[in-house]
Amino acid sequence: MIDVASFESPIGSMLVASRDGVLVAIVFDPGAEARWSRIAPPGEPQRSHMAPRVAAGLGAYFAGALDALDTLPAEPQGTAFQRRVWSALRCIPAGRTWSYRQLAEAVGAPSAVRAVGAANGANPVPLVVPCHRVIGSNGQLVGYGGGLHRKRWLLSHEGALPASLLETG
Repeated sequence: MIDVASFESPIGSMLVASRDGVLVAIVFDPGAEARWSRIAPPGEPQRSHMAPRVAAGLGAYFAGALDALDTLPAEPQGTAFQRRVWSALRCIPAGRTWSYRQLAEAVGAPSAVRAVGAANGANPVPLVVPCHRVIGSNGQLVGYGGGLHRKRWLLSHEGALPASLLETG
């Protein structure tokens, strides 16, 4: 059974889903039922209390302990390639960014930049699998399922927002 709980954060409300204390999804804008239905089968989610370790990790991250999410267990469901990309994303430390090209090289598929971008965009566990740390090769913020305003906030929170983007706010 998937347990679903709400979490209020500085970047808005989130639904956090876990199975046996292991994260399977984080959804921004919980009203987006279409996105939620892609993650969990109908009738399976059940509102509950968030796993204490997950709640503590999210709370600590937003309070400034930027490595608090590094050890949270997550099992995002996807293809073998997507899981490889998501695993590589967890290697990007807080305060750093990679380009999509760097990410493609890290997964051993340097010519698959678009496929890596698609896998990044399909990440069902944002924040814990830090897809917000991937930016365009030109240093610009591009694409984020939670919205560029959240990506900007997260990178600023982590001290990784490129100086050229500080003023564009």
